Amino acid sequence: MIRIEVTTDIPTCQALRRVVFIDEQGVSEADEVDGLDGKALHLLAWDGDCPVGTARLLVKGRLGKIGRVCVLPEARGTGLGAALIGAALEELSRVPGVTEAYLGSQSHATGFYEKLGFTVEGDEFLDAGIPHRHMRRAL
Repeated sequence: MIRIEVTTDIPTCQALRRVVFIDEQGVSEADEVDGLDGKALHLLAWDGDCPVGTARLLVKGRLGKIGRVCVLPEARGTGLGAALIGAALEELSRVPGVTEAYLGSQSHATGFYEKLGFTVEGDEFLDAGIPHRHMRRAL
């Protein structure tokens, strides 16, 4: 059974991100390890006793940034990504004064986020060498 929870287990979140972003997608360690983990709220998704996904939330004023969203290959296509985003939106909606969520989506994934209520804004840009688009939605 899948469960998603707020966690202080940052090393496990970082290990998942290493598998997906560094090992699988070829993102450099310098781009992945940005020094912001200590300022963030982390979500960790479990399938039984195995961690299978994570997301990181940062707050700046009225904006809540959802980032470092990843799901291990064996857990993709299960609805876990949408569940992680739903949990992230729920957590952000509990933060006083936060009224909007935003994220930088890999360009190929914008349709996924649009189905979850996000809209694309601005031009495509490169982040860690991967095409991205900024996206927002009200909470």
